[in-house]
Amino acid sequence: MVETPTADSPAEPDISRVDPSSQKTWFGHPAQLARLFTTEMWERFGFYGMRALLTLYLTQHFLFGDRQATGLYGGFTALVYLTPLIGGYLADQFLGSKRAVKFGAILMAFGYLTLCFGGETAKPFATIDGQRYEVQIEANNGTETRYVLDGDRRLAIKGNDDGTVSLLNDAGAVDRTVAKGGFVSDGERSPFFVTVMLIALCMVSVGNGFFKPNISTMVGELYAPGDRRRDTGFTIFYMGINLGSLGSQLLCPLLATTIGWWAGFGLAAIGMFFSWFLIQFDGGRLAGYGEPPAGQGPQRALGIYAAALLGVPLFYLLFSNLMNAEPPAPGAGILGYVLSLPLMGKLLFGTFLVAVPGILIWSYVNGDRREFQMMVAAMVLIIFNVVFWTLFEQAGSSLTLFADRNTELSVFGLFNISAGQTQFFNAFFIVAFAPIMAALWTTLAKRGIEPSIPVKFGIALMGVGAGFLFLVWGGQFAGPDYKVALWWLAGLYLIHSLAELCISPVGLSMVTKLSIVRIVGLMMGVWFLSISVAQYVAGIVAQVASVETVGGQVTNLKVSLDTYNGVFWTIGIASAVIGLVLLALSPIIRKWMHGVQ
Repeated sequence: MVETPTADSPAEPDISRVDPSSQKTWFGHPAQLARLFTTEMWERFGFYGMRALLTLYLTQHFLFGDRQATGLYGGFTALVYLTPLIGGYLADQFLGSKRAVKFGAILMAFGYLTLCFGGETAKPFATIDGQRYEVQIEANNGTETRYVLDGDRRLAIKGNDDGTVSLLNDAGAVDRTVAKGGFVSDGERSPFFVTVMLIALCMVSVGNGFFKPNISTMVGELYAPGDRRRDTGFTIFYMGINLGSLGSQLLCPLLATTIGWWAGFGLAAIGMFFSWFLIQFDGGRLAGYGEPPAGQGPQRALGIYAAALLGVPLFYLLFSNLMNAEPPAPGAGILGYVLSLPLMGKLLFGTFLVAVPGILIWSYVNGDRREFQMMVAAMVLIIFNVVFWTLFEQAGSSLTLFADRNTELSVFGLFNISAGQTQFFNAFFIVAFAPIMAALWTTLAKRGIEPSIPVKFGIALMGVGAGFLFLVWGGQFAGPDYKVALWWLAGLYLIHSLAELCISPVGLSMVTKLSIVRIVGLMMGVWFLSISVAQYVAGIVAQVASVETVGGQVTNLKVSLDTYNGVFWTIGIASAVIGLVLLALSPIIRKWMHGVQ
């Protein structure tokens, strides 16, 4: 039976069935944290291994243009974080967290496995002033050149700074200059294998909705109300996330480069199967945690699983609509922009705009004054969370493309890494600094000077902006090939990783501490919904940084570098300013939190 929290007790999951003092510990934390840590580690191994490949897979295998690829990537990651809103609710009311995690894990594993079947690489072509031409790719000493085949002639493609495209003859002279907008590159791809790829992404999206919020909810259940180890426990848990991604973001791109895309995605699938095995066969270690509500038997669970699979064709329709969406006409205004949004955009923004005030109204009606103010504080922080993840999640889209096009990928001149492997820096820095940050929070808490949660959020927002400004600074030192040294990108990831440690594990803990007990799973879903909206907006930001490509390669690296620097400068300044605004509001938000640390 779940008790309604009183004015003197925090709104947290009921663990009255467990005596924490009688349990074995793992590094001073409940022993069950080790099993949940490892389960999440392997799940993140699969997800981040797949994520490291996805944008490059779309642009280099299917030959989608930047705008279409980053839009699809943003839509996919948005759904990955939208579905926890539903998965958290179903676990609260019917399944229990443990059942939901098992179902989500196995569905995601089969999703990654399905990505292994991508067919042959798409064949590039170009449309010049309405006429279609075949494009030929020729590699020479690691450098690829694109040619337009015009009858028996081969004309090399060269993008110009003003957006025009020059076609060069064998002597290197300009044979023809195509006006800006007159040269359109695309690929001839198999509709069947595009469908297979989209179905795989749909399976991952649905499965993640069941896995992601409920594994975090189970971690929250390990700690008694008021247990100051909670933040540290979530930080340790968060380190497990990045231990998994650390390995996969090195190995999956390596296999994709040396063997084939299928090998990289296959390794991600193996990691996900490990995660399912750990939660399915826990040996009773998680007994009493994440159990279903009373009276919710296996038959009800089977019905929910079957209904959840209907999300696959539904999401397929959303992806198809997203890929065919046209940008708004110039001068259409805000209304025109909203009306031009694909169904997924309308769904995300509509859900968020309904969920946030709807839950607050429910809290006002069903909770006391203290509970309502705590929920308001949580919602304000969730809104600022959107800004952070919009910018941070450029890692899988625009920053990966920046690494591929405008970064010298040599490591001390000894060897090169691939663009997908640059995402490894974030995981490495998280693993390296998570124990330090956890110890720092604990030490500051003992001295009574630990920053409040709103202050940590404000620092994170300023940090993510500083990372982009650091990379723009590095762009001023690009070589004659318009590429910056790898360490400027690594520096961005270092700054972003420290910012991430100020917001993400703290945010997960914040949700479990400020939420009314009866809807803690739903609130965890809203937390991930905010990240979902951010992922979608991140795709839009990445589209702004789009550059012209032919067969997956840019036609002018100077234009590419200038475009990225301009976008990164703008979002860096904006994030820093928003962080300062949150710091100014932090005393008010802290008052609404009623002592929650």
